[in-house]
Amino acid sequence: MLCSSARFLTQITLFSPPKSLLLASKNTLFSSLQNPLFSRPISTRVLDSCIRYKPSCSKRHLFVSVRSDHSMASQSSTAQSIHDFTVKDAKGNDVELSKYKGKVLMIVNVASQCGLTNSNYTELAQLYEKYKNQGLEILAFPCNQFGAQEPGSNEEIVEFACTRFKAEYPIFDKVDVNGSNAAPVYKYLKSTKGGLFGDGIKWNFAKFLVDKDGKVVDRYAPTTSPLSIEKDVKKLLGVA
Repeated sequence: MLCSSARFLTQITLFSPPKSLLLASKNTLFSSLQNPLFSRPISTRVLDSCIRYKPSCSKRHLFVSVRSDHSMASQSSTAQSIHDFTVKDAKGNDVELSKYKGKVLMIVNVASQCGLTNSNYTELAQLYEKYKNQGLEILAFPCNQFGAQEPGSNEEIVEFACTRFKAEYPIFDKVDVNGSNAAPVYKYLKSTKGGLFGDGIKWNFAKFLVDKDGKVVDRYAPTTSPLSIEKDVKKLLGVA
């Protein structure tokens, strides 16, 4: 899905504002206003603003130019499947997940310094080696939100996974999986398959299983070992 943007110019009339408002910074001023153009929250950024004031006039006209980003951030609200998303790889390049149509996906948030790191990375490599030629792909998304256990750069993370655990599956850009800055693909995953105690990802190595059509079919706790999911992977792959 390609990014697109639109820029809007709106006039908001203010009556007798306090002097402090005239001196407010662009961001502070904009955040204090309710934008009447939009019916739902969007990601906006103040590009330019100015206040035109005439002493003889009791009205101040505030012109605010804002940009609405219809980009990856909006994908989670319109997506019909995982294949509708575009993510960043470890080098910052866009990757359209539609390239994985016809593949069974295991999507995992990974970390290099977690107590679950050794067992999960080891079993993920084993699972991938066994089923990669039969249609399995593992998509690893580094995340530093749990105990700050993924502090390295993308390059360091990839080197660690590939050198120590022989990871041959793709490792993507480091993302947030919870909170307002969560990657759109993770917002979608969580909204599709909520957890036992709420939608939020609980720790490193939570796993989502996605079928060949891009539909999320199951979710597994961080403590669930990859090899214990093998039977579910085989079922989706159609492997006896």
